[in-house]
Amino acid sequence: MTEVERAIDTPDEAGKDAADETPGEEPTPAGKRRIAVLIGVAALAYVLDLGTKLLVVAELEHRAPIQVIGTLLQFDVIRNRGAAFGIGEALTIVLTLIAAVVIVVIARIARKLYSAPWAVALGLLLGGALGNLTDRIFRSPGVFRGAVVDFIAPSHFAVFNLADSAIVCGGILIVILSFRGLDPDGTVHKD
Repeated sequence: MTEVERAIDTPDEAGKDAADETPGEEPTPAGKRRIAVLIGVAALAYVLDLGTKLLVVAELEHRAPIQVIGTLLQFDVIRNRGAAFGIGEALTIVLTLIAAVVIVVIARIARKLYSAPWAVALGLLLGGALGNLTDRIFRSPGVFRGAVVDFIAPSHFAVFNLADSAIVCGGILIVILSFRGLDPDGTVHKD
C-alpha cells in the first residue's frame, strides 16, 4: 500500500492489503471511534466558558478589576468585538463565519476519529469555538456582531477567556500530535 493510499484509507481499511482479506469477512476497525471523547471535552470546555462568562458579567462587569495575584493576574471584564488582542474589530461577521467553518471541519474529521489525543485536541477547539461563537451570536450589539466577553487579564498581555484558552491548548496539542506523526484516524506516519 502506498503512502497516499494509507493517508486516505479509513481505519477500517488501514493496514490491510487486498490479499489479507478473506472473501465475505468484515474488515475490523483499528479501534474505537473517539467521538464521545471529543463531545465530552467540547461540552466541558463550552460549559466552563459559558458559566464563567455569565458569572463575571453578573458580578464583575462595570466594577474595578479583582486582583487574583497582585497586578500579575486580574479579573477585568471587557467586551472584545475583534479577534485576539482586539485585532479586527470591524471583522466580527468574518470571525463568526470562521468559527462556524472550524466547527464544520471538526465535525467532518470526527467521522474518522480513532485517536484519543486528537479527540481531546479537537474537543478543546470545538468547545472554544462554540463558546466564542455563542457570544458573537447572542451578545450585544446584535446577532453576528456580538462582542466576546474576556476577563482573564495577565499583566502585560491580552485579556482572554476560557474559550480562548481551550482554542490555544487544542492548537498546541494538534501541533505536537502532528510533529509526532499521529493522525486523527489513529495511524502513525514517519516522514
